[in-house]
Amino acid sequence: MSVKTFKYNQPFKLEAGGTLPSLKIAYHTFGTLNKNKDNVIWVCHALTANSNVFEWWPGLFGNNDYFNPNDHFIVCANNLGSCYGTTGPLSENKLTGQKWFSYFPAISIRDMVNVHELLRKYLGIEKINTIIGGSQGAQQVLEWNILKPNLFENTIILATNARHSPWGIAFNESQRLAIKADRTYYSNTENGGEKGLAAARSIALLSYRNYATYKETQTEKHDEKLSDFNSASYQRYQGEKLVKRFNAYSYVTLSQAMDSHNVGRAKVSVEKALNTIASNTLIVGISNDLLFPPHEQEFISRHIKKSKFKVIDSVYGHDGFLIETKKISKLISDFLNSKQSFINENLALSFIN
Repeated sequence: MSVKTFKYNQPFKLEAGGTLPSLKIAYHTFGTLNKNKDNVIWVCHALTANSNVFEWWPGLFGNNDYFNPNDHFIVCANNLGSCYGTTGPLSENKLTGQKWFSYFPAISIRDMVNVHELLRKYLGIEKINTIIGGSQGAQQVLEWNILKPNLFENTIILATNARHSPWGIAFNESQRLAIKADRTYYSNTENGGEKGLAAARSIALLSYRNYATYKETQTEKHDEKLSDFNSASYQRYQGEKLVKRFNAYSYVTLSQAMDSHNVGRAKVSVEKALNTIASNTLIVGISNDLLFPPHEQEFISRHIKKSKFKVIDSVYGHDGFLIETKKISKLISDFLNSKQSFINENLALSFIN
């Protein structure tokens, strides 16, 4: 399935005060909207993903997976600020005729959601059966639910928070420092900051995984080594892998957007903002997630009226939301097929082993 594009040829105002002269939104759809228009599954993706959810969330999304094009009309839009087709730092600034690069204006999670809203209206979608996202994607899911509380019937959020933590911001800033320590970042060219991006990815992995992950997957099989250890090689490999598919300027832009995440901004409070969410909501945490620990999801659940809170175990830490698709599919199936009334279960932690 090839990527599609929607062009919005009007100025788009940003929460921080800037304006984009126009927008291009890249997106994928899978399946067909049914006659009742009630089979829409909308996916909000995380930091470095793209709009092809079948590519990066197999096991949950695919022709033979829980969310499939035979039963559902699946929509995923590339995030504002990314480098996968939606307007971002690699796009041309029509006012200057040059690409934005490091001069791309600051964006927020709410800006991303407002871009999704434009696409939703363009597609003629009036009701979304289920919206789902993990990490930064789930931050968008929360913001969108608060913006349009009657739009969604079911909401699924994984491994996220209602306001980005000082810990998460510190990790993001460390990654940006690594990128900007690469002097080529300031060249404002498409390859700018690549070595810094590789270093940033190495830092990020330490927050996405944990001690147990590396012990399980990178422990040496022999005791004779003096250098080139598995975990060191793995860090280099992951950095190089991201450089081949992503861009330093988008990484800086999107990580800063994550830092801005706070559903209570310009509201009475975070708690009251969450309390406006009206959809049936499943909240999933990962027991050993270092970046978004389960108490952050428990907090979200406590303040959403119709919510269920579940916790899974995963050796992969935060990345478990992408990898543990069998466990997550089971939770989603139980949630969506439940005939019982939705009540707040935030204190009843269910561990899936």
